[in-house]
Amino acid sequence: MFVIWIIAYFSVKNDYLVPSFSDTLKSLGNLFSDGGFWISFLNTFGRTLLAFALSFLLAVLFAVPSVLSKAFYAFVKPVAAFMRTLPTLAVVLILLIWTNPVIAPVAVTVLILFPMIYAQIIAAAGGVDEGILEMARLYGLKKREKLFKIYMPLISPNILAQTGANVSLGLKIMISSEVLANTYNSLGGMMQTAKLYAEMPRLAALTAVAVAAGLVIDVALSQFERINYKWSKKEGARD
Repeated sequence: MFVIWIIAYFSVKNDYLVPSFSDTLKSLGNLFSDGGFWISFLNTFGRTLLAFALSFLLAVLFAVPSVLSKAFYAFVKPVAAFMRTLPTLAVVLILLIWTNPVIAPVAVTVLILFPMIYAQIIAAAGGVDEGILEMARLYGLKKREKLFKIYMPLISPNILAQTGANVSLGLKIMISSEVLANTYNSLGGMMQTAKLYAEMPRLAALTAVAVAAGLVIDVALSQFERINYKWSKKEGARD
């Protein structure tokens, strides 16, 4: 990507289309020394975590009865499929009429993350060994016992493995929604302002920050998967 950037810069030779690497670095340094940038970054990051938490909570609340009841799963499946097809731009514009530029990006991120996380949980639950479930039926385990003693320990590593990618995706959706909503004191709002004033080095620097933040989140949250995997192995050895 860096090589493509350099080639594009020298091919186009227009700073208003492709900023130079040195100008972008200078803009990046200016951002890090600007208190307003850090406020915007924390606002966007905080809204992303809030949207992910709400999405995960809703996904769990709908996934648990879906795993335990085929009728409930049949009811929720088309709703989740419909939500996955919602166009982001249209939803943002509608929510801006109903809410405000702060709430709309959070709502859009939840609408996109919720059906995806729900599908991940359902897929992980569907991968549980049928032999274990048959044994649970033979021993007469109740649904609550199946949930906490079979499903949760077996699917949690798969769910945690996708948490980093989900939060990173949530950050991307949040920033895109903030750009469309022109949210005040946010990374998306800063990008929109830089675009309006044709500040390409600043826009490139903000994009680099968003990419780096997504990578850091993905790598950092992948550590939870390793911790959970080690814990599961220890528990399995004890059993």
